[in-house]
Amino acid sequence: MDWNKAGLEHPGLWVPVLAVFLLGACQAHPIPDSSPLLQFGGQVRLRYLYTDDAQETEAHLEIRADGTVAGAAHRSPESLLELKALKPGVIQILGVKTSRFLCQGPDGTLYGSLHFDPAACSFRELLLEDGYNVYQSEALGLPLRLPPHSSPHWDPAPRGPARFLPLPGLPPAPPEPPGILAPEPPDVGSSDPLSMVGPSHGRSPSYAS
Repeated sequence: MDWNKAGLEHPGLWVPVLAVFLLGACQAHPIPDSSPLLQFGGQVRLRYLYTDDAQETEAHLEIRADGTVAGAAHRSPESLLELKALKPGVIQILGVKTSRFLCQGPDGTLYGSLHFDPAACSFRELLLEDGYNVYQSEALGLPLRLPPHSSPHWDPAPRGPARFLPLPGLPPAPPEPPGILAPEPPDVGSSDPLSMVGPSHGRSPSYAS
């Protein structure tokens, strides 16, 4: 069969074939996600960093107003943290209430700073299979550890826990507006029980009780 001749005699035969070809060529295929930031659903996360260890230490990392970093047994406004990605695998940690960045000195001491220093306040985030994370100073390579027994000073000998479980946090609720006071009941013994006339000064003597 001469397809060229058939195509000339019946041009409508080529329309379905051409349509199938174009649809196959234009079909979009998904691109695999390669960025580790995509698994978080965004570059900024509100989290409580909870930690525990074999010595039954359970604490939430707190960045306090005076710049000290310690652990608290319960969640508090000072333990709500903002984790923001700086680049793949590297984050900064900010105390929401105190507006202080979590930083680490050369000796491993943790402190909260009002100013962000990339060399001291950038941490590499390593995800473990059990859901916990490990954080290391990007510049120093030191692990982020809570001071033992809630002491603000870092001591390398009695190592504190270094695994943290990021627990979802919610931003602080806005203060409730002041309630509206209920109107006082009308004074039925007054000539103006609904207080429609106004203050007594400038009032006509006719309204004086």
